[in-house]
Amino acid sequence: MQRGWKMALSGGLWCCRRVLSWVPVLVIVLVVLWSYYAYVFELCLVTVLSPVEKVIYLLLYHAIFVFFAWTYWKSIFTLPQQPNQKFHLSYTDKERYENEERPEVQKQILVDMAKKLPVYTRTGSGAVRFCDRCHLIKPDRCHHCSVCAICVLKMDHHCPWVNNCIGFSNYKFFLQFLAYSVLYCLYIVTTVFSYFIKYWRGELPSAHSRFHVLFLLFVACMFFVNLVILFGYHCWLVSRNKTTLEAFFTPVFTSGPEKNGFNLGFIKNIQQVFGDNKKFWLIPVGSSPGDGHSFPLRSINESQNPLLANEEHWEDNEDDSPDYSGDSSSLAMETET
Repeated sequence: MQRGWKMALSGGLWCCRRVLSWVPVLVIVLVVLWSYYAYVFELCLVTVLSPVEKVIYLLLYHAIFVFFAWTYWKSIFTLPQQPNQKFHLSYTDKERYENEERPEVQKQILVDMAKKLPVYTRTGSGAVRFCDRCHLIKPDRCHHCSVCAICVLKMDHHCPWVNNCIGFSNYKFFLQFLAYSVLYCLYIVTTVFSYFIKYWRGELPSAHSRFHVLFLLFVACMFFVNLVILFGYHCWLVSRNKTTLEAFFTPVFTSGPEKNGFNLGFIKNIQQVFGDNKKFWLIPVGSSPGDGHSFPLRSINESQNPLLANEEHWEDNEDDSPDYSGDSSSLAMETET
């Protein structure tokens, strides 16, 4: 009976946590909906008198708004990608690992598994990176998110403002969302400012619209400053081919720590996120190269490149072990084990 109450309480707390996690997203959505009303109705339809100016303002505004909303949607609802089953311990290996009491033997089990996988990063002590919650060997740049309770490929951070973990599957969308957010705020500031001055001087009569226009400019400026800083930081990360986690914790490779281990040069670094085809760079469709499990390394030549050297080995062992999934049960809340 007591155990049942504990399980019910735990389930209730989990549900409350899931509901509360959507509060930041709801706040952003409400602010955006209000900004839409304030700009379209109170500014363009009520305050702006010139028909030509109305049309131009509305067309440009909606063009930016569509991409802004589209990228925000993709950032929220594109699920973070988890490691392939190849990285999970098989049932036999899991039994061996958990029943083994000698740490050195446990480490050797992981080492033997890692030899079959394109894994080149290690822990600070040089051991194979292993997640004891998901029961898998972590691919390079993969980390466990304690908020999502899963291992995420090329994890950057967990963002409460999109209620999602930002990683390989949606980092491009997150960057585009930041870019279009900056453009959205900048457009509002530049088009509203002249009417803000007119309202401030008392040249326009509508008191109701005055409140919306003045407050719209204030909110847009506030968000613009914060978003420019955040977007600039992530642009710097992309130019160095780093994640937020890698900026704080230097990756350790088999040869030792190397903060620029994934840095391939400015253009190639951008292509690692947005892809080779430039026509997809501004559109929120998936174009990041690779599968998120392995990445080109700065210090490895073509014959040793993990994307090439392990390709045959990877395919040869595609069906060696049965499926065994771990449990699939913030700005930056970097949480990993």
